[in-house]
Amino acid sequence: MANESRPCPCGIGDRFDYEGCGQEVQVGHIKAYVCKPPAGTDKAVIVIHDIFGWQLPNTRYMADMLAANGYIAICPDFFAGREAWKPSDDWSKFDDWLKTRDARKINKEADAVLKYLKEQRGAKKLGVVGFCWGGVAVRHLMMTYPELKAGVSLYGLIKDSDDISNLLNPTFFIFAEKDEFIPLHQVTLLEQKLKKSCKVDFEVKIYPGQTHGFVHRRREDINPQDKPYIEEGRKDMINWLNKYIY
Repeated sequence: MANESRPCPCGIGDRFDYEGCGQEVQVGHIKAYVCKPPAGTDKAVIVIHDIFGWQLPNTRYMADMLAANGYIAICPDFFAGREAWKPSDDWSKFDDWLKTRDARKINKEADAVLKYLKEQRGAKKLGVVGFCWGGVAVRHLMMTYPELKAGVSLYGLIKDSDDISNLLNPTFFIFAEKDEFIPLHQVTLLEQKLKKSCKVDFEVKIYPGQTHGFVHRRREDINPQDKPYIEEGRKDMINWLNKYIY
């Protein structure tokens, strides 16, 4: 379990020195980062940030990677203007901070983003990916919005009481074997629940030797031992989207 001085799984990891290829836009009541693919498309993916917010370069790097693979990628501010967590913040206050940022209470923001994608970007085929806090948000959205045809939840925290059997469309779950904040027994329980009652395609995959945040918070160029798994996780994410968004 997390120690009291640091009750959250999220170290910032390798902060990417990355400018981003997209632009910031206003989407209803929130701001968002949008990156377009080289060619026109009606496929779009919502990218949901972690506790460090929509402006984290690492998450924008993921959005740009999705755009390079043919999707309109949008990373909205699902905190709706409230401050993102900073590594220098007092971890003893994290639980209070999180109470005002419930990953399951984002329908207002999701509605605004979906409206924008459909009306202003011409998107007809939609998916969602999310990291850490965003991984929990993906599970919620995939049980709420049938127009999201594919979801990828990356190391979203699990509670034993979580019921995610009512997924509406195919969802892929990425976990790290050495994630000290998501015990493997919880991942196993999640998979058992899905096998028992989930009516749509799903996959739960554990990546050997990896820690929390490995897909988006680790730089493959300075972590050679992890590079194969970082690349595999990113490739698996894109392949899942490609399989169901067409």
